[in-house]
Amino acid sequence: MLELVDISRRFGDRWAVANASISIAEGEMIGVIGPSGAGKSTLLRLINRLIDPSGGTILSDGTDITALRGRDLRTWRGRTAMIFQQFNLVNRLDVLTNVMCGRLHDMPIHRVLMKWFTPAERALAVRALDRLGMAEMAMNRADALSGGQQQRVAIARALMQQPKILLADEPIASLDPLNAKLVMDALADINRRDGITVLTNLHTLDTARSYCRRIIGMSAGRIVFDGAPEALTETVLRDIYGQADHDVLDERITSTALPAGALAAAAG
Repeated sequence: MLELVDISRRFGDRWAVANASISIAEGEMIGVIGPSGAGKSTLLRLINRLIDPSGGTILSDGTDITALRGRDLRTWRGRTAMIFQQFNLVNRLDVLTNVMCGRLHDMPIHRVLMKWFTPAERALAVRALDRLGMAEMAMNRADALSGGQQQRVAIARALMQQPKILLADEPIASLDPLNAKLVMDALADINRRDGITVLTNLHTLDTARSYCRRIIGMSAGRIVFDGAPEALTETVLRDIYGQADHDVLDERITSTALPAGALAAAAG
């Protein structure tokens, strides 16, 4: 169980997240929606402790995450893997090495400096890439891949951390519909088969409705909705998005199976 209790983060005079309280059960897949600047990305970074809260507490099975320092904090970050909109791969390195870098948080400093990975780690990386349909690209440089391919490599790298929680920050915002579906299908498969908790920020309502059994809506740093997709009424959406035409934000990603050869077609 992950609990956020009145968690807040202030940047200057602006509250990016204000008194957010959430309880997240193990194995949930949750979508976080809201307009730009609502605090979605800040919320995920607070959970991962990439940034520190200005107030409040984060608890994981009774452990105060906000109090962690040093090695304990590195361990927590390793168990709460982050996937970013811009992939954050090392362009000059090959795909396999990028994926193996997911183990850096568990490696002694001399192995980090030498970039020395064990045969078991290499095998684990290949299996992660194969699961994401990217094994044949293992020796390609990361900057030779399309955006959708890079995001799937980033997911494989996250799996190398053997996380309990996957935090995905707008993972499909820069992708075309086909690659967006491949990425969301991969996250849903990881959640379903591995029981890993997935918390993902999404900029399209249809995607959140299709993939997430629970949705959190944020507005001006506050949580204004927490419930099932079917409870997202027009009134609720106005609370989240204000007067914005939220329908413009929708890019429908169908939940039907991809046609044969679609994965190969996405390689372009």
